[in-house]
Amino acid sequence: MDVSSQDEAEEALTTIGYYRLRGYSYHLYDNATKKYQPGTKFSDVLSLYQFDTALSHLVFSMLTSIEVALRVRLKESLLVYGDPLVLSDPSVFDDKKIYWQNESVAASEIARSNDVFIKHNFLNHGSQVPVWAAVEVMSFGTLSKTIKNLSTGMGSAYSKLAEYYKFKTPNGNMSKPSKKMLSSWIHAASILRNICAHNSRIYNQVISTTPELITTDKMNPQPQYNGFYQIALSMKYLRPTDKAWMDFVKEFKRLISVYNTVIDIGRMNFPADWESHFVI
Repeated sequence: MDVSSQDEAEEALTTIGYYRLRGYSYHLYDNATKKYQPGTKFSDVLSLYQFDTALSHLVFSMLTSIEVALRVRLKESLLVYGDPLVLSDPSVFDDKKIYWQNESVAASEIARSNDVFIKHNFLNHGSQVPVWAAVEVMSFGTLSKTIKNLSTGMGSAYSKLAEYYKFKTPNGNMSKPSKKMLSSWIHAASILRNICAHNSRIYNQVISTTPELITTDKMNPQPQYNGFYQIALSMKYLRPTDKAWMDFVKEFKRLISVYNTVIDIGRMNFPADWESHFVI
């Protein structure tokens, strides 16, 4: 590997670390010869890290908007039952065993919360926490599992929630996602959020979740693994507003342009026509 600046290398190794940087050079290393490919530059590896860091910040910001909107929409959807304590009612959930498992986790998250609105309900309402307060302190993971276990059918909370995430079918009609489909989008977003929150790598990374893509976005042939591309499509489907998604895409394209000499977008599983799939 060509190290043009000893000072730059030392600073990177003492502030970022060898093992974190190493992940951005895997594709440049020949395991057979135990050497880097000819022309490999340390400065390019560092640029890949900088691109990935900027991408992680951009993605996390978008996921935050998605999560906040999802919480609001779930609360409004659950209120179709007219009961502020609806989360304590197993009848609105499919699998009762999973309901109690999720209820236990949600109760722990409520008990740990120091939010003023939770304390207010503990002090003034006999510790009964209404749905609009409980949903605010659920982790994204618990939120995802709660939605996945909702009962479906006409007039259900799920039916109302799915209205927010309708998409256009190939014949031009608007369709609500099935619970399996919507749940897969939310789970994928939750996985990616954890990756960003723990400062893990997005670039050249296999992401072990399989969101169910809309027919017009499916890759043919089906890839052997999922990368950022598939999760980004889940973000598109879950977007809080069209403007929020368009702003995200604009900034993503800017990042691609800035780092175009060092990145290979295919290493995030992007097809050649990816831009057409990001259009809404």
